[in-house]
Amino acid sequence: MIKKIIYKKIWTEIKKAKNILLTLHPNPDGDSIGSNLALYHALIKMGKKVTLLGGDSEFPQRFLSMPGSDKIVAKNFFKINLEDYDLFIIADISNEKQISKQGDIVFPKNLKTITIDHHASNFKFADINLIDANAPAACQLIYDFLEAGKIKFTKSIAIALFIGLYTDTGGFKYFNTNYKTFLAAAKLTKIYPNFNKIIFEIENNDEPDRLKFLSLMLASITTHVSGKVAIASVDFKTIEKNNISNNVVNGSDIANYVKSVIGWEIGISMIEAQPNLVKVSFRTRDSSKYDLTKIAIALGGGGHKPASGVTL
Repeated sequence: MIKKIIYKKIWTEIKKAKNILLTLHPNPDGDSIGSNLALYHALIKMGKKVTLLGGDSEFPQRFLSMPGSDKIVAKNFFKINLEDYDLFIIADISNEKQISKQGDIVFPKNLKTITIDHHASNFKFADINLIDANAPAACQLIYDFLEAGKIKFTKSIAIALFIGLYTDTGGFKYFNTNYKTFLAAAKLTKIYPNFNKIIFEIENNDEPDRLKFLSLMLASITTHVSGKVAIASVDFKTIEKNNISNNVVNGSDIANYVKSVIGWEIGISMIEAQPNLVKVSFRTRDSSKYDLTKIAIALGGGGHKPASGVTL
């Protein structure tokens, strides 16, 4: 019932809006890209004028096969005139800092804001907040929202939502994946039957630098707390010395490799992506025992119980 009320409020704002803004979060993953592309295609189909920003980071090459990726504007929140927009839909973003790290986020009075997110650490910072920490991906929430609004799923909407679901559930194996996820995936893949080709492009688009970076990180692993915590780390000088590109550094999920080892209950990666700027990722094998959001939020970050992060 609460969701239906929020849906109604969101549709009211969308129908009123003339110019709608969307953005990817820094170092966008499949859910950020999928949820925003799905919204982009749906809103364009409704006749709305929509701008989808690439945000702070370079667009990941492995997602270039996604329909609509060529429509993403290579700018962030601070490189546009906010007075040009009357609605900002913020998907897969838990707090203002994840909109852009280039400065303090301030919304002008003319800009109505809506968040659609599944992070337990979401600050509910928008005018309207559609938050469900039990959802496995922001794309699940957007799927439910668009379906409730009787929006006909095109091929472009379907593959965007499916890729968000697939990547944010780790290929349908993470903790919040449920029967609703598979029902959604079944419908979406029926609409876009060549989904496997997009998955192949995403998962087989590596470069030598990434394997070199992975080897550096894995070689650095140290264990702590009676062997239950494993940390992989690399400093900026090592990254620079080995000529590792920013795209590789920002797109790596080393903590997931680390936590895959039996006995290493928490995996942590610490990457000095820029001098004195360290990206920290936390992953656990057992989210019923370890709530990693507590660590991340205490340090100024956020995320989910089994997966969270912060930039220090």
